[in-house]
Amino acid sequence: MIWLELLIVLVCIFVGARLGGIALGTTAALGLVVLVFIFGLPPGMPPRTVLGMILAVITAAATMQAARGLDYLVVIADRALRIWPAGITLVAPVIAYVFTLAAGTGHIIYALLPVIAEVSRNAGVRRERPLSISTIASQQAITASPISAATVALLGLLSPAGIHLQTILLIAIPATLLGSLLGALAVMWKGPELKDDPIYQERLSNGLIEAAEAQPVLGGTDLIRARGSVIVFLIAALLVVALGLFPSMRPSYSVSVAGEEHIEQVEMAPAIMIVMLAAAGLNMLLFRASPITTVKGSIMNAGMVALISIAGLGWLGSSFFEGNRHFIISSISGVVQQHPWVFALGLFALSILLASQAATIITLVPVGIALGISPSVLIALFPAVNGYFFLPTYATLLAAISFDQSGTTRIGKYVLNHSFMLPGMVATVSSVLLALLIAKIVR
Repeated sequence: MIWLELLIVLVCIFVGARLGGIALGTTAALGLVVLVFIFGLPPGMPPRTVLGMILAVITAAATMQAARGLDYLVVIADRALRIWPAGITLVAPVIAYVFTLAAGTGHIIYALLPVIAEVSRNAGVRRERPLSISTIASQQAITASPISAATVALLGLLSPAGIHLQTILLIAIPATLLGSLLGALAVMWKGPELKDDPIYQERLSNGLIEAAEAQPVLGGTDLIRARGSVIVFLIAALLVVALGLFPSMRPSYSVSVAGEEHIEQVEMAPAIMIVMLAAAGLNMLLFRASPITTVKGSIMNAGMVALISIAGLGWLGSSFFEGNRHFIISSISGVVQQHPWVFALGLFALSILLASQAATIITLVPVGIALGISPSVLIALFPAVNGYFFLPTYATLLAAISFDQSGTTRIGKYVLNHSFMLPGMVATVSSVLLALLIAKIVR
């Protein structure tokens, strides 16, 4: 019976992935109906705490976008990228990584891509190199950002085991940053130079290479609003990190249990929600982040898709696992504990299908916890969820291709031989290996 139930789960995931958007969550709910009402499995529980944290972070980021904070970050990135144009293949992924790390969302890469393309063109650098690795570096940064949906999800699942935010960051940040730099080195000399590239020369002669679009211009009140919203968001992010690093900063309160007073401390999850929602409120009050513009922005749109997907998938996975807990643990716990890379392959494969680091974490990490994989190893395997570059269908990959008018960033004849495969594989594998090494030291 378990194999039929597993087939239902996989079909729901596959159909949802094909339909895209919130379909991942809604088709998962259909599978939940079958498992609970027909097969009699326990209903499980949706990841409520994780959903609350993600909602708070997304709301804060969306208000920053509504106040034009993302435009301000792009202006800063533009200046940084032009400092050393010839080294853009190394500089661009670092900029993409840092900005994604700070913003907690990969959406900022859409604004950086045209800047990277233009700077590399002026420097005579093959655009494929910085564009491909910058897209990959942005993905890697998601699994190192203290306020990304994926990191928040992992923290929510591992905090009962005594894992704090600083443990995740100490492992994830150096591993993914170094992994991204190794990915940059892998493409540093990839492909012919522009003067020797027949496709580029043909497009150039046919007048298909157009001037870059003007970057956003901020001045006066708009600049003050944008800068202020970024400062508020970054202070909130730093406060979240500080609350994780120094638990004593979190307030305590008194509760009455069976007539006795007990002092308890605010947990990390509600602390994150309070801080980030408060940051959103400040951006609306102080910097006129319009509520209407906030909910219509790309960050809020993508965030709602992620929330619905995570709710449905997390609930479906919980029901399936709780109904078959004994069989799953007894069957594969030994193999996974002795060979953690098997679990890493599972994370990588599922992330290709779901195209969401957070959804992958919510779906598989509870299984890893039940199988007895140590929290430090689960953190080290965290970068393995960055597998959605494998198929060149994700929005950021397609955006990088479209911004490269030179035609050097492309999908190959055999689909999988695309521009992102080499930097993606090098960065992801390197990040996991480095994280495993760092985890042994941190532990």
